[in-house]
Amino acid sequence: MIRTLAALFFTAAAAFAADRPNILWLTSEDNGPHYGCYGDAYAVTPNIDALAARGIRFKRAWSNAPVCAPARTCLISGRWAPADAAEHMRSMVPMPQGHQMYPQVLRAAGYYCTNNSKEDYNLASSKKGVWDESSGKAHWKNRAPGQPFFAIFNDTVTHESQIRRRPHTLIHDPAKAPLPPFHPDTPEVRHDWAQYYDNITTMDAALGKKIAELEAAGLAEDTIIMQYGDHGPGMARFKRWPYNSGLQVGLIMHFPEKWKHLAPKGYAPGAASDELVQFIDLAPTLLSIAGIQPPAYMQGRAICGSHAAATPNNFIHGFRGRMDERYDCTRSTTDGRYVYVRQLMPHLPYGQFLNYMFQQASTRVWSDLHAQGKLTELQSRFWLPKPSEELYDLQNDPWETQNLIGSQQHASDLERLRAAQDAWLLQTRDLGLIPESERFAIAKDASPADACKDQPFHEILDAAKLAANRAQGSEKLSPLLQHANASIRYWGVMGHLIRGDANAAVLKPLLSDPSPSVRIAAAETLDSIETLLASANVDEKPYTEALEALNALDRLKSKLGPSKSAVLALPDKAPSSIEKRLKEYVTRLMEHIRE
Repeated sequence: MIRTLAALFFTAAAAFAADRPNILWLTSEDNGPHYGCYGDAYAVTPNIDALAARGIRFKRAWSNAPVCAPARTCLISGRWAPADAAEHMRSMVPMPQGHQMYPQVLRAAGYYCTNNSKEDYNLASSKKGVWDESSGKAHWKNRAPGQPFFAIFNDTVTHESQIRRRPHTLIHDPAKAPLPPFHPDTPEVRHDWAQYYDNITTMDAALGKKIAELEAAGLAEDTIIMQYGDHGPGMARFKRWPYNSGLQVGLIMHFPEKWKHLAPKGYAPGAASDELVQFIDLAPTLLSIAGIQPPAYMQGRAICGSHAAATPNNFIHGFRGRMDERYDCTRSTTDGRYVYVRQLMPHLPYGQFLNYMFQQASTRVWSDLHAQGKLTELQSRFWLPKPSEELYDLQNDPWETQNLIGSQQHASDLERLRAAQDAWLLQTRDLGLIPESERFAIAKDASPADACKDQPFHEILDAAKLAANRAQGSEKLSPLLQHANASIRYWGVMGHLIRGDANAAVLKPLLSDPSPSVRIAAAETLDSIETLLASANVDEKPYTEALEALNALDRLKSKLGPSKSAVLALPDKAPSSIEKRLKEYVTRLMEHIRE
């Protein structure tokens, strides 16, 4: 009986998949639209340019997150990573009940699905039967005869780590590198930018070989091809920053003649689209191209295919949470021209010390020059605390350097984008506004999206906005400190920290709060090293609680006083049960505290 049912299922899936297009994704890492076809005269990308000449390129595509794991989480799930509490690097959270990743949906429809080979999703179920194969050997040629395929080939040569690879003989002339105005003009910076472009050229050559392999197999006329990078360049203030510079990617689609009826609106050889598209759109688009109705839990819209959405995006969005060992909370929204950025932890500098980012020569020299007072005002901003809000005009200021907040001329644009961002945060119930250790305390081993359904999200959002708004006096925070909800109390304390208001009379009782996140925020505001020590031992406390406490201790390391020896004696290795890359963050924080 079981064998009969299995045979019937396979037969039905095969029939459903009959005469479906193959789909090939040629993806890369840490690179924006720095291609010749996007007007970049410094770039050498003949194969990508040729693909664009045969297809359509999207001029306004965002990756949603400016770093790999949360960006890829949006891709694989078709959902906002913050909606599932998966916005922090290597979160490894359970997916909501009943949800699947898009390869699982495709496989059920008869597709052979391969990934070669990076995954890096922040989702704990990412290893359970998602792909037919996900490895360095995964390939569409291993499918059953006549079976349609979906295949990813991900090139790592453009990754941030490859910019600092030495020795390297430059191909691009560093003297001609197009430097952004906020980067200092030094040999190290020019070398890193030139090497970044070299790596894109290398990636372009590999892409050309993959397309040639497809053509040699006689599959070109049956295969839809898409190319994109996973977020902006692996350079400081690009990668990890949810400005247009960190989120914009090149996105190119080619549909052979047989499948042009599935192509996006305005498709033609060499066409360019002004449509606003984002990573959460790609999963439903993929399913729509395969003839599958995207499930309702996917939060993106199908750009094209048999189930294309009728209504375009009027806005697209980006986010930043914990980047490796460092916490932050930023949200951004664009209508294609203006970019609105809300900093919910504006007391922290843009350029917090982050171990991985500081392994790059251009980052180190930029930081050193700031310490020496040798930078312009614009170049120094990255190392300073942030404004609560930012607004940039990409048409007149593509590098996002002139903050238009306070300009009467742009007041209506600001209100429009503010409202759009609020609507997005409320609709998606952005769980990044619940501190990480508090969210773990609520959800434990369950899906945070399921476990946090009863949280008063509208009130949490209002509390976070009030806390970040320095123009509002500290007295407005008092009701938050008394609230029954721990996340609201947390934002009340954060409001005092952001304002530099260490009001002991109102904050001291919160050093004994039942929520670790509230206690830690209060302890940092009041310089209570002993309270932080009680949460910072990773052998005794939940991992995220220790991470939050160690971040606070690192910021207070000039004030350790008689507790210094106890702080320096804290364990610097996480328990073996912690995910491999996540456990590195305690080590990095302790190294920085001890410097």
